[in-house]
Amino acid sequence: MKFRLSQHVPMFPPYSHAGHVHIHRRFFSWYAKQFPTTSQARASVSGGNSDSQGNAFLLPGATVATLLMLGALHARRLYDDKKVEDAREKGVEFEFQPDVKAAFLRMLPLRSISRVWGFLTNVEIPVWLRPHVYRAWARAFRSNLEEAALPLDEYASLRDFFVRTLREGCRPIDPDPYSLVSPVDGTILRFGELKGAGAMIEQVKGFSYSVSSLLGASSLLPIIAEGHTQDDSSTIEQESSQREKSKKSWWRISLASPKVRETVSACPMKGLYYCVIYLKPGDYHRIHSPVDWNVLVRRHFAGHLFPLNERATRTIRNLYVENERVVLEGLWQQGYMAVAAIGATNIGSIELFIEPELRTNRPRKKLLHSGPPEECVYKPEGVGVMLKKGEEVAAFNMGSTVVLVFQAPTLKSPKNSNASEFRFSIRRGDRIRVGEAMGRWHDS
Repeated sequence: MKFRLSQHVPMFPPYSHAGHVHIHRRFFSWYAKQFPTTSQARASVSGGNSDSQGNAFLLPGATVATLLMLGALHARRLYDDKKVEDAREKGVEFEFQPDVKAAFLRMLPLRSISRVWGFLTNVEIPVWLRPHVYRAWARAFRSNLEEAALPLDEYASLRDFFVRTLREGCRPIDPDPYSLVSPVDGTILRFGELKGAGAMIEQVKGFSYSVSSLLGASSLLPIIAEGHTQDDSSTIEQESSQREKSKKSWWRISLASPKVRETVSACPMKGLYYCVIYLKPGDYHRIHSPVDWNVLVRRHFAGHLFPLNERATRTIRNLYVENERVVLEGLWQQGYMAVAAIGATNIGSIELFIEPELRTNRPRKKLLHSGPPEECVYKPEGVGVMLKKGEEVAAFNMGSTVVLVFQAPTLKSPKNSNASEFRFSIRRGDRIRVGEAMGRWHDS
């Protein structure tokens, strides 16, 4: 088929200040006459179905809305990154300080907005347009398209592109058996050892939240009551010997004293660590297993969907505790392990590969999110789902945050008296990728 430009309609009509109104009217009149013809042509190509005409309107609108959203996200990222870089150059660390924007966000229907965004990202993009959209996204958010497992034109929608897999060998897993690797690509925000009453994790300078609030009141987190010192070897050795008898015994110890877990005066056992990793929109969005471990329980909190960017962390209280999240808990060779995948605005959808039927960011009838989390105990009880180091576990539909809470060897580890102390090999602000070691320990 050959196309020919009409000689009666110039591509760039002559413009004059006196007659521009008349020319604009003629142009829009011509466009209005041509548009039905174009729509009818599309309908005839698709077989004359009435639904095809609706799709002809839906697809351009969804594509334009998606591109506008990309532009807005890019502008916001540039602004936030510039502000953070300027502060770091001056040696300034942002402190927690609530503002009007944080209060305003609580009034917005962010869950509904996120579902609309999810609908737009699931709209199929024309094949010829896909490479252009994805390259624009990569330029805006610094994604490495060379790592994609498939050609760009094979990703039917933005959602498929967000959760894309990588080419084999792009993320080699650290082979050291005494290393704990990063489960995601992202930026290290916070890390350290959980100490003191309440077992607090620092959200930002000047504000912290308790790990039990993040993981839930019924968490399997190994903690001890106030009055037992962290160096009380008899208590630790007793609990350790009971864990060695059987895997189910660990459940009985963990669930024996729920009142201890709910009290702020509870202290974590020695050797509990945490790490907070932030995923930017351009990062690889799949979550992998940091170690070989058994996932025993899944907990889903249907909370808010506040943004998780730099500004939000220093202006919204209990940001990670209030947001919707999926928590996996279980055991590895050194004791307790938990991975908390936290959703955010436009990223409310969290897919769990070990439980495909799980649905997040579902419409809720009530406005308050104070209900108990949905909990699923994986079978067989006490064994659960076994995951290998580096194995895919879940995926975000865009960027978000992962919090890791785990036990690791200490100098006086009851698990292995010959083991050296676990030490992080990362620094705050580091960029890390899946499979890279976050910390190590060694057996002598």
